[in-house]
Amino acid sequence: MTHAIRLTEVSKVYDPNGSAVRALDGVSIALRRGTFTAVMGPSGSGKSTFLNCAAGLDRPTSGSVSLGDIELSGLTEVELTEVRRQRIGFIFQAYNLLSALTVEENVTLPLRLADRKTDRAFLHEVLTAVGLGDHLKRRPSELSGGQQQRVAVARALITHPDVVVADEPTGALDSRSSKQVLELLRHIVDTMGQTVLMVTHDPVAASFADSVVFLADGRLAGELPKPTPEQVAARMTHLGEW
Repeated sequence: MTHAIRLTEVSKVYDPNGSAVRALDGVSIALRRGTFTAVMGPSGSGKSTFLNCAAGLDRPTSGSVSLGDIELSGLTEVELTEVRRQRIGFIFQAYNLLSALTVEENVTLPLRLADRKTDRAFLHEVLTAVGLGDHLKRRPSELSGGQQQRVAVARALITHPDVVVADEPTGALDSRSSKQVLELLRHIVDTMGQTVLMVTHDPVAASFADSVVFLADGRLAGELPKPTPEQVAARMTHLGEW
């Protein structure tokens, strides 16, 4: 199986107060394993809905989403929760770390929730990769924002997921910390063969990806391989945001 995630004719319609809103409109795309894909588009383009459907957080109104060889729409809520827990790593803008837990406890939390034993060698490998091997016993309040986000990256990796999904992972960071986190995401793709799907509004962040997928009005609006910040910004200007 060469793709980590495949969306086929995915549409999502919300119906707030009886007024239908089509957030996604027939989106089809396959993300190859071991690649880093950024998703961009103007406000209201469907980026968050795309990410939520791809990660099994939201069910499409029509169409199908596959994670490797698993078709998500055929799963029960319990099965879907299990897939998300075991096969998808999540990184959020706000880190979502538990303040009462140490770095080690935050990173291994997904394993404990899944009742799985911690592979100490892999834990060490992951913490070393994110540059936190000496911070095992610290708590989030003792770390900088960039370090907290690196803990979140390690937590996303600890289950050996099929794909890491990152929602504006540098949105709360300064430029230096942002660069470190983006270099880390690039590193886990290049050295660990990890698949990363990232939503961002930042052309510089998007330039770390292998390709940028653009959305507009819930539809695919092109793809840019080997992006530079200038190319991304120019494309976004064309789409009306910049």
